[in-house]
Amino acid sequence: MRWFQLGDARPSRYAWEIQARHPWLLPGIHCPDCDEVWSGIGESYPSVDLSDVSDPARFRARVEERFEEFTRLRESVRPLVPDGATLTPGTTFGTLVGGGRGSFPQLVLLYPWTLLVRAEALERLRSEGVQGLHGCRTELRLQGKNPPELLELQVEPRGLLHPSCFPKGLAPPCRTCGRLAFSFPSRPVLDEASLPRDRDVFRLANFQTIIVATERFMSTVSQLGLEEVAFTEVPTR
Repeated sequence: MRWFQLGDARPSRYAWEIQARHPWLLPGIHCPDCDEVWSGIGESYPSVDLSDVSDPARFRARVEERFEEFTRLRESVRPLVPDGATLTPGTTFGTLVGGGRGSFPQLVLLYPWTLLVRAEALERLRSEGVQGLHGCRTELRLQGKNPPELLELQVEPRGLLHPSCFPKGLAPPCRTCGRLAFSFPSRPVLDEASLPRDRDVFRLANFQTIIVATERFMSTVSQLGLEEVAFTEVPTR
C-alpha cells in the first residue's frame, strides 16, 4: 500500500474564495502543569451538532483558564463523536457556515486540513469503491451561476508519524494536557502499523493539519479527472 499527503494543486485552474467557520469548538487551554496557553487546529467533526448540549455558549470561548472546566466540556461531547476522537483543544463541531464565490473544482482544499467535495464527485468516488467517505452538508452561500453543492468530508484522526520523525531530545508530551511542540518534518515518514485499513482518507492523529490518502483514493481521483488536489507520496516504516 502506498500513501499520499494531500496539498493544493499549483498552478490552480480555478479562481474561488470561501470565508467560513464551524459554529462550536473546544476552547484553547491554559495548562496548569506546563503553563502553556495553546489550541490546536485540524480536528473537526462537522456531523456533530452541539445545539442541544446544556450550555452551547461554552463551546464558543477561545480560551478556558480552568483546566477542570475544559475537561468537563471535552467529556460532555465525547459520547457524540466517533470512537477514536482525540478531542484536542480547538476541535471544531457543526455545519460549516459562510459564503463564497468563484468557479469551484470537484475537490476544494479550503485549508490544508479541510477538504470539501462536490456532491456528485462524492458519489462517483463511492461508486468506485473508495472507503470511509463521510460527507457532511454545509451552509455555504455561494455566489454565481449554478453554484455547486459542496459537502465537507469529516476526516478523522487515525494514522501517526513514525517515531523517527521526532527530533532527538524532544521533551515528552505534557502529562496533563498532552501538548507536544514540534514542526512537521521536511521528510515525513508514516508509522505503517498505525495506518487504518477501513478508510481511504484520514488525518494524522499526532499532526492533525495533515491529511493522508491511500493509493486507491489518489488513483481514483486521477481516473475520474477530479480536480484539484495534489498528492505527494509519503514513505512508511
